[in-house]
Amino acid sequence: MCVTAVESRPAGVLGTSQNPINRPFGARVKAFVALTKPRIIELLLITTVPVMFLAEQGVPDLTLVFVTCLGGYLSAGGANALNMWYDRDIDALMERTSQRPLVTGMVSPRECLAFGITLAVVSTLLFGFAVNWLSAWLSLGALLFYVVVYTMILKRRTSQNIVWGGIAGCLPVLIGWSSVTNSMSWAPIVLFLVMFFWTPPHYWPLSMRVKEDYARVGVPMLPVIASNKVVARQIVVYSWVMVAVSLLLQPLGYTGWFYTAVALATGGWWLWEAHGLQNRAKAEVTGGKLKEMRLFHWSITYVSLLFVAVAVDPFLR
Repeated sequence: MCVTAVESRPAGVLGTSQNPINRPFGARVKAFVALTKPRIIELLLITTVPVMFLAEQGVPDLTLVFVTCLGGYLSAGGANALNMWYDRDIDALMERTSQRPLVTGMVSPRECLAFGITLAVVSTLLFGFAVNWLSAWLSLGALLFYVVVYTMILKRRTSQNIVWGGIAGCLPVLIGWSSVTNSMSWAPIVLFLVMFFWTPPHYWPLSMRVKEDYARVGVPMLPVIASNKVVARQIVVYSWVMVAVSLLLQPLGYTGWFYTAVALATGGWWLWEAHGLQNRAKAEVTGGKLKEMRLFHWSITYVSLLFVAVAVDPFLR
């Protein structure tokens, strides 16, 4: 399939159609919160806090947990706001993003840019002075990687965008560990790799569902330029590697039987779903019968259960 590139910046001025008088204060507050993409940040925090328990081998300082979560929210929120600022042209053309605050005019592009930069600065300083500077640089690195490398460079140029761009979403694991220890170790690196190999098979099923949206604006997500069979095969490959990597924590001495049991059970169910999707794709099933969103929804449950096991395991050893 030929993908036509779109202009990287909008021809007109988006997000300014509403008169300020018609933008109620309450709706404006909700719009600024929406810029941070809270649902996505919930998932990032699910991977941050359990690693703090693992690093502490027990309950970490609760004030530190709060500050780390606050800093993580502000940093990720700033990255998401800057992502919306840059992508406002294609967001206006995609059905799934057509109600974002810049598209509806509830927030102007200038306000969004200032908001995102402010959150980036505040989060970095909060991490640096209230946690440690290693965590601050990791947080800032994640933000810059997401905004510059993924949003500005990879997203509109390569079908591998989510593979390498997903690195930004893996860094909260390292931040959780460094916030407790002010150092690095093999445990957070293993969990970083779990999230790295989790991201493509998590996002590609969703991309399969909305590929017409991406095709319309020229974003070459893998399902846009490849058949369902090719995408499903890639999902299976990444899934097997992800599950294999998730089992490395016990032989390295960081976890015990409980985490391993959860990793085996949840990983086994993931592989069942991934192979089911591949079988349906091979049979050239399309539409709702492809059931690609089953794997997408399970992927969120999987990572939640796996990281809960990371937090609980130290208490059972």
